[in-house]
Amino acid sequence: MLTCFKAYDIRGRLGIDLDAGIAARIGHALALALGARRVVLGRDARASSAELAEAVAAALVAEGVTVLDLGLSGTEEMYFATTHFGADAGVCVTASHNPMDWNGMKMVGAGSAPLDPATTMARIKALAEAGKTGTKGQTGSILDVATEARAAYVDRVLSFVDVAALRPMKIVVNAGNGAAGPTFDAIAAELAARGAPLAFVRLHHDPDGSFPNGIPNPLLPENRPVTAQAVVAHGADMGVAWDGDFDRCFFFDHQGGFIDGEYVVGLLAQAFLAREPGAAIIHDPRIIWNTQDIVARAGGRAVQARTGHAFLKQAMREHGAVYGGEMSAHHYFRDFVACDSGMIPWLLVAELIGRRGQPLADLVAAMQAAFPSSGEINFHLADPGAAVARVRAAWEPKALHIDTMDGLGLSFADWRFSLRASNTEPVLRLNVETRGGPVAPHVDALRALIES
Repeated sequence: MLTCFKAYDIRGRLGIDLDAGIAARIGHALALALGARRVVLGRDARASSAELAEAVAAALVAEGVTVLDLGLSGTEEMYFATTHFGADAGVCVTASHNPMDWNGMKMVGAGSAPLDPATTMARIKALAEAGKTGTKGQTGSILDVATEARAAYVDRVLSFVDVAALRPMKIVVNAGNGAAGPTFDAIAAELAARGAPLAFVRLHHDPDGSFPNGIPNPLLPENRPVTAQAVVAHGADMGVAWDGDFDRCFFFDHQGGFIDGEYVVGLLAQAFLAREPGAAIIHDPRIIWNTQDIVARAGGRAVQARTGHAFLKQAMREHGAVYGGEMSAHHYFRDFVACDSGMIPWLLVAELIGRRGQPLADLVAAMQAAFPSSGEINFHLADPGAAVARVRAAWEPKALHIDTMDGLGLSFADWRFSLRASNTEPVLRLNVETRGGPVAPHVDALRALIES
């Protein structure tokens, strides 16, 4: 049994859950399950990613597939290229923000559509576990499309921003030694060519699979000070940091303050509804009140979807949503093949700062005051199910609304919490929000139950 198959992608420990042999089996299975003839393939900067990508490519070629090779690239570049080249599927070898000894894959089908976990992903897993290979009697080929793909990707990303609306700004960017650096440079070069008055301070910019400055995961509080301090030291207008495959981006205001992801979701929802009144906005179930309030006041339609990129993308397509966002800093765009991007959001925020003439801190201040939140709190527990049962027994009878779409969500008159198991890591995640009141007392009460 292959343990690297998770809820909606593939992740595992190297040499235990995933190796080149398993990667090859997945490559064969993908080709067979989808009947694929053309597959886009990219990889992140991890030391193991090149070997795993080569194994996937060899398996695909053996199945008669033409592999469109992006080389070092972000997951979102794979998403875009799959549709751009009319491919049958796309694969990015990446473990994003997971520990050093992990790797994995994110995959999509034709039109960059997510693979259904219950059907397509299940079939790929079954074929891979059985070690199935085809009998096409022909071999495919590998085409280097990196240059063409990146140029087209940069053009699409920049189509989201009005360069004329950008004002002079200094922005600190932290690639975390992941895959973001070269792609960002291509975007920055084109911005300069179009006359954008932006200056950048680059941190940990060069891809380095040994991650000399730590695993690129800006959601971890211990990873934030380096970006925050650089923003202050350089007198920057804002800071942006990415995870390893840069499909998530994180923001810091001009004072070095970290902006929690749910407020960025609110900000971008507001911006898109100003462009398209009445449009649908997708959000995840963890922290919801700020987004729902903004969407309602702007005349939009808020739609909740399960946490995770496959579920958000499916909801984006089902509802024709212009934008979707998760508090974990995934942002999805209808006009970016209904997929997530870590590069589009910072461009949109820079444009908003320019148009409104206000710093980022001021743009989100009212949201933070109206709907304080705890940020995600993770618990590593021997028996997560027992912890959830204790919380449910204590609080469910008092709840005004019960939401079991994704874990346990209980709402009360002036506060709410979400408690759910991660889809990608062995942890229990807690999020608490209020209607203007203090968050800490609720967190403390829940923590006592969870850890008892």
